[in-house]
Amino acid sequence: MQTNLASWASDTDLGKEADAILRRCVHCGFCTATCPTYQVLGDELDSPRGRIYLIKQVLEGKEPTQSTQQHLDRCLTCRNCETTCPSGVEYGHLVDIGRKIVDERVRRSWADKTKRALLRRAMLSPMFAPAMRFGQAMRGLLPEALKRKVPERRDAGVLPPIAGHDRQVLMLAGCVQPAMMPTIDAATIRVLDAVGIGARIAPGAGCCGAVSFHLDAQDEAVAQMRANVDAWWPLVQDGKVEAIVMNASGCGAMVKEYAHHLRHDPAYAQKAADIVALVRDVAEIVAPHADRLRARLPAGTRAAFHPPCTLQHWQGLRPLSEQLLADLGFELQPFADKHLCCGSAGAYSVLNPDIALELRDRKLAAIATGSPDVILSANIGCIGHLQSGTDTPVRHWVEVVDEQLRKAPAAE
Repeated sequence: MQTNLASWASDTDLGKEADAILRRCVHCGFCTATCPTYQVLGDELDSPRGRIYLIKQVLEGKEPTQSTQQHLDRCLTCRNCETTCPSGVEYGHLVDIGRKIVDERVRRSWADKTKRALLRRAMLSPMFAPAMRFGQAMRGLLPEALKRKVPERRDAGVLPPIAGHDRQVLMLAGCVQPAMMPTIDAATIRVLDAVGIGARIAPGAGCCGAVSFHLDAQDEAVAQMRANVDAWWPLVQDGKVEAIVMNASGCGAMVKEYAHHLRHDPAYAQKAADIVALVRDVAEIVAPHADRLRARLPAGTRAAFHPPCTLQHWQGLRPLSEQLLADLGFELQPFADKHLCCGSAGAYSVLNPDIALELRDRKLAAIATGSPDVILSANIGCIGHLQSGTDTPVRHWVEVVDEQLRKAPAAE
């Protein structure tokens, strides 16, 4: 694609990055076939190719409008298009640049701006966890529509000591997941313990930055990235941990982008690159030990595995994850359009509920054809979003493995 960037954009880091990405696009349109919003809305401007044209026009000097902003807002950032693209267009980075520039030039309505700010502050607030616990305690009294959005609270159980293991890893402290489903972190620690790995959380670490980054606060997100680097670096530098383990694929995807977002920061660029090299999804850590765990697990659980977009398109870990679940004894039920987004996409399901619910219902209808006993996934957002539309249990796979291990005889 030929470009002719405006002078205000051509000499900036963002402009240069966007220009390099734009020049790789060959207008083929393969991306439209796998774009969830294009499938739902049928509007070219709600496809990756259409959004690329919009961003190109802005960078070449055309003034963006609220319509431009809306089309960019409607993107789920699932990166399915990147998996499909034969030219290697880094659409995810391009749409991030486009959103930042458009948000600087188009004033959002007071209601929209307030909603996005409140949503960001609520999820990052220290009060989010106690508020969620209160909602879970009152869940039985809530209206059905609200009740489906509040996950049942389950006992996190007793955590094992980590000091007895020679192998040690770090885990992300997180924000939303520990508040809504603390059982996922607890299950991860116990499953890692079962394969001889101790897991710890570094003091001072927190949100990965994804919430702020995708809710109009990219500078705030970068500050959160630096805070995590600062918290992890002493343990990484001293070689005390062999990996930084992620059990929410959305967080894992964001942390793997730290080197990109901090590449121009001389104080953090190399540290971020070293940290990214250590980031592993929990499936990557558990996979080599599947045979050891399989001996203690029941066989034949009918399960459907929904691979989050941040797992399969951002990180390319769908094949490994599905093979791990099969190796652990799950009978995985196939279903159509497994590559498509479920509509969660972080805060997207709150900001764009109509599209999100349509995608959720399509996903659940496809999954239902296999009549699974449980739906497994690997990201808190997908789990909560899918559970809001079905009575079939939706769980993180590591939770189910942990529960099965706790019911099994102790390893000799």
